[in-house]
Amino acid sequence: MNYKSGKGISFNLSGIGFWLTILAVIVILSSIGLGWLLKSLAVLLFLLLTAPVIAVIAFRWWFKRNVIENNCPVCGTSFIVLNNTQARCPSCQEVVTVQDRQFVRYSPPGTVDVDVIDVSASEVTSVPKKLDSP
Repeated sequence: MNYKSGKGISFNLSGIGFWLTILAVIVILSSIGLGWLLKSLAVLLFLLLTAPVIAVIAFRWWFKRNVIENNCPVCGTSFIVLNNTQARCPSCQEVVTVQDRQFVRYSPPGTVDVDVIDVSASEVTSVPKKLDSP
């Protein structure tokens, strides 16, 4: 007896079953009038594909408007801060606030902030003499 004679030409149809199932579901849904369901699924798929792109564009727009890079008004170190917040300079630990996209030293209300000018002795050229009065 020849046991191999029962085996003839065979086809591998493992990948076609999935597509046939999808096609059968589409035909059944369209025949019973559930086209709105397919359209809803198509819209949902479109939204799922476009939502990440829109989210990335919106985040970049927000980031560009709300992140400020500037120099510390005390030591001149450049660092990044969110808009309308207070932060400490990483170099000198001075508290700064953001006003009009610029860093400003934070001082409590009522504090007088003074700019100091260093005058060395060599810059003074003449000192007026004291006049003795009789």
